[in-house]
Amino acid sequence: MPVARPESSDSRTRIIAHVDLDCFYVQVEQRKQPELRGLPTAVVQYNEWKGGALIAVSYEARKLGVNRHMRGDDAKEVCPQIHLVQVPVARGKADLNTYRNAGSEVVSILARKGRCERASIDEVYLDLTDSAEAMLRETPPESLESINEESRKSHILGLKSEDANDAQENVSKWLRRSDANHQDKLLACGALIVSELRMEVLKETQFTCSAGIAHNKMLAKLVSGMNKPAQQTVVPSSSVKGLLESLPIKKMKQLGGKLGTSLQTDLGVSTVGDLLQFSEEKLQERFGINTGTWLWSIARGINGEEVQGRLLPKSHGAGKSFPGPRALKTIASVQHWLNQLCDELNERICCDLDQNKRIAHTFTVYASAYKSCDSESYKKFPSKSCPLRYGTAKIQEDAFNLFQAGLREYIGSHGVKTLGHHHNGWGITSLSVSASKIVAIPSGTGSITKYFHGQYTSPSSKETKDSFVKEAMPLSPSGSESYSELEPTDQLQPENNVPCLGLQEQKRIPWKDQDSSCSSTVQTKDGSGKGASPSSPSGSGCCSLVNQTGSQGASRVDSTMPTLERHKRKIKPSDKGTILKFLKSYNLSGSTPMQENVEMVKGSQSPSCSSLEVNQAELPRRSLAECSTNDGSNNLDQNAQRAWNYKIDEIDHSIVNELPSEIQDEIRVWLQARQQPSMVKRPSIIKRGSIAHYFSPDRNT
Repeated sequence: MPVARPESSDSRTRIIAHVDLDCFYVQVEQRKQPELRGLPTAVVQYNEWKGGALIAVSYEARKLGVNRHMRGDDAKEVCPQIHLVQVPVARGKADLNTYRNAGSEVVSILARKGRCERASIDEVYLDLTDSAEAMLRETPPESLESINEESRKSHILGLKSEDANDAQENVSKWLRRSDANHQDKLLACGALIVSELRMEVLKETQFTCSAGIAHNKMLAKLVSGMNKPAQQTVVPSSSVKGLLESLPIKKMKQLGGKLGTSLQTDLGVSTVGDLLQFSEEKLQERFGINTGTWLWSIARGINGEEVQGRLLPKSHGAGKSFPGPRALKTIASVQHWLNQLCDELNERICCDLDQNKRIAHTFTVYASAYKSCDSESYKKFPSKSCPLRYGTAKIQEDAFNLFQAGLREYIGSHGVKTLGHHHNGWGITSLSVSASKIVAIPSGTGSITKYFHGQYTSPSSKETKDSFVKEAMPLSPSGSESYSELEPTDQLQPENNVPCLGLQEQKRIPWKDQDSSCSSTVQTKDGSGKGASPSSPSGSGCCSLVNQTGSQGASRVDSTMPTLERHKRKIKPSDKGTILKFLKSYNLSGSTPMQENVEMVKGSQSPSCSSLEVNQAELPRRSLAECSTNDGSNNLDQNAQRAWNYKIDEIDHSIVNELPSEIQDEIRVWLQARQQPSMVKRPSIIKRGSIAHYFSPDRNT
């Protein structure tokens, strides 16, 4: 619902502009192909049905009857000479990167004069208040001998003229009025600044744009499209009432849907001006306090929303629609398109990270669906989110898990049949993925050495970036399953899957004398060895100890780890393979005796390492830190060491690069195992998705 934002004390003197690029997609293509300028042109998002959908139509084509609601074949029937330019295609869908980059060129120019908020790929809000006030102080419009032609072509609402020449002369006089009030003088300055910016955009990018200049964002947006192309419109305070009186209610932003329909049917309102007859209390009584106040305010042209000062997008997204017979009806087809969308999304967030030093934290999957032969076919497909993990494969895995969770909720836990090419009447008509909560990477991450030597070593930018990428890759989607097909019973039955390090649900038992070796081999039923990775799909290290008969267990490393003093002595090759061998060979400062609790299952052979297999796929092999010394003991000299406690989440990942290279990989695995446990959700009598599920006494992992 709309949010009512009160006006600030200086809101009546703010100068806000809304700049909208004219037929932007067509202009981008005409810049690449100058021979198309002046010709009827349209940009088409091609597909096999009727020549594809038109996403932009040039003004020359519009004059000949072509509009955006047509398909490519329809446009050719209406205008045989039209030139249809296809949007670039990547990963089986439209690639808009060319247009995004072109829009960024324009934003960088507009931002020179004031606070800039990028509203979409081709529109921008500007707060020009400071620039307008500076102009009014230094070179007020009334002191100018002449006004440039582009400014004279402005449209001033409420200013009447008989012909074009007369209109430009009247505009010039209005802009230079010496008897105007302070608000109108600021608007005049704003009009001059915007016309100058528009000319700079044209000169540097070859793009034309239109603009609206007013005292708030709502009014500027309303009038920016009134006089297109390549023109601008100014809204003096005295003309606000006349503008809104005849404005259809559905033309107002946020009134094009159910709220606007309710105003028409329940209150008989057809224009925004009709709302003036209702008191604020009456509107609040009917639509609620917040919405009622907002309706009362917009009827009077009041809007306190500020320009946010954002040059970069708030989120990144990729999506594709599958209308009519193209709807996706199998899990395999959905997974294919999710993979394509996630590949595009990963490319964009990595580019953002590299160019703008920003990192995204939340990953969301959206879908639209239908159910046939179902009274609840109107039910909306639920969106699902999880912490974002960088890397195409990880994002693809999370997307698939989130989609399956949403599909179960949409259809019902016992109503999903997705084996092979069969389905039980559901279809996906659109898919999209997004990365949000994007923030700048803080600078100044310090080295651990400053705590011991009083020195501070600033990390390199690469170390800082890498450490924050790792922090942005926490858990896999909570409660998500990794499996290729959804069964009707909605149960997960992994074979040879084992628990991971760090899961709080594991039973804790004291460490017992064991052989210190921990091989990277899983004993199969026939006795043959199969390599397995000690890392989970989410990147968290995990080690399970499996005997010959297939019993499962997991070693659990306690959250205490000795601090390393930096030494120059090189480790012997024989020392590699166990961190504690290396640690004990040095003078350590630090921890209490390492009486880690480890869950183990004894076998006739030495324990071995394995990891959770995802969809029967074998993951790469990695080394794993062991938790015992050569003689099977894990005790350190208590008298020579004093206890030191720390929080695992406070460890700076960049310090790993300062450790001896021989143990860096093992330390990283150990940290990931403690911070990123991979959690597999099992069926429970408690409703899936409830927080109580994670604290259920009978929940097993």
